[in-house]
Amino acid sequence: MDQKDSPLPSLSDVKADSWYKLAQKKIYFGHQSVGKNIIDGLAEIVQQNSHINLNIRETSDSAHFSMPVFAHARVGKNTQPDSKIEAFTHAVESEIGNQADIAFFKFCYVDISFDSDVPRIFKNYTSALVHLEKSFPQTTFVHVTVPLTAYQPPALSKLKRIIKLLLGLPVGGIDDNIKRHDFNELMRKEYGKKGNLFDLARIESTLPDGTRCVFRKSGKTFPVLLDEYTADGGHLNQKGRSIIAEQLLIFLAFLS
Repeated sequence: MDQKDSPLPSLSDVKADSWYKLAQKKIYFGHQSVGKNIIDGLAEIVQQNSHINLNIRETSDSAHFSMPVFAHARVGKNTQPDSKIEAFTHAVESEIGNQADIAFFKFCYVDISFDSDVPRIFKNYTSALVHLEKSFPQTTFVHVTVPLTAYQPPALSKLKRIIKLLLGLPVGGIDDNIKRHDFNELMRKEYGKKGNLFDLARIESTLPDGTRCVFRKSGKTFPVLLDEYTADGGHLNQKGRSIIAEQLLIFLAFLS
């Protein structure tokens, strides 16, 4: 099922001085595998666009923040969202908090599933970020919605999916995405109007022309990762990582 939204912005919408300002920033991004997909997309875009001059480097060492850098590192463990909150907090407090202009991390789709306690995870997240924002007021903390999975991951055959639905069992591309949507709605409500929310989930479900991929359950609409953006139902393929990376760059350029 598709919906229509506004077209996604493009790199050409960003003025040269905004790219210059972004290149002077010290940025830290914590992630796992989907984040690495995005980093690969960033590197490809920077290589193809000489006016986007980012020093992309895998590190959380404060020594590398003496000059402009887009630093990234793995944080926490997949399926354990609290470990990512703790790891990001530790990285900011012990290494880069006094030097980073922008800092953020993202959860992975496996961190939120059909049986997740969304209110508890969100409370832990907001509590940690409130603490960091108070401790490091010179740093802009960006917030990122949880990524989605495809409606019917390739690993789940159509027959298995139908059987699960008939038995009332949770289906990954449906029930997990509903819980992710619940978490993301809390993120949008808390941070959406502040201008520092990168809505990854929305972009993952949106084609450049604004067409969105959604499904309906119990009279409500929920977004899913576009099949065009993934090969395995969760990670980003070349097209997907290019789209997401481009939108992240634009977001950060306007934020700067």
